Amino acid sequence: MLAVEKVKKSFDGFVAVNGVSFSIKRGEICAIIGPNGAGKTTLFNLITGHLPVDEGKLFFKGMDITHMPPHRICRLGMGRSFQRTNIFPRLTVFQNIQAAVLVHRGKSLNFLKPVESFFREETQAILKRVGLKDYGETVSGSLSYGFQKQLELGIALASEPELLLLDEPTAGMSAQETHQTIELIGRITKEKGLTLLFTEHDMEVVFSIAERIMVLHQGRLIAEDTPEEVRKNSEVQKIYLGEGR
Repeated sequence: MLAVEKVKKSFDGFVAVNGVSFSIKRGEICAIIGPNGAGKTTLFNLITGHLPVDEGKLFFKGMDITHMPPHRICRLGMGRSFQRTNIFPRLTVFQNIQAAVLVHRGKSLNFLKPVESFFREETQAILKRVGLKDYGETVSGSLSYGFQKQLELGIALASEPELLLLDEPTAGMSAQETHQTIELIGRITKEKGLTLLFTEHDMEVVFSIAERIMVLHQGRLIAEDTPEEVRKNSEVQKIYLGEGR
């Protein structure tokens, strides 16, 4: 589904991603972890085309996407959420999802019909899937942070992705919101048969859902294994999880 081959990215001499390579099979749930500044978000931005690659190659479903712009990568079947919520705060929850569906279906430039009539059933289905069916008429900016993250997940799902990248999907959430969000992500991933790649600081979240974990440190991939093996890895314990954890 995804292959990252010796990818590098520098900013003014600082190497943020340094020769990272890994691959993800269809249907896998994989996590990328690492301390602040390890290069996780930069790597996501490279994979999704939001930053240009300095060196290396990126392949999605066997296609070279190394120099593709984000909108083309999205249309190939890759969805993405961000660390900070990326929604239209003045639109309603329904309108946010509907707008994403319209763009995905190529209807965003159709001025002959009122857009309110387009894809209402599809929009409602997504709202129900992400647990927001009772909030359709709510202005998005007034939602709690947890619900805003659920809305962003819905926007990502509107593009009907095969591979979903989530950048710290539970950041800033309460313990209850975190639990509900992870349950939601796990359920949607299984129901839709998605491949999932996510970054996360909460180790309980990572070890509860990930089938395979990649560990970044100072831009390098230092470990890649099952959660059980990563937990036992002495180097990972030393630089990230903490000695004795």
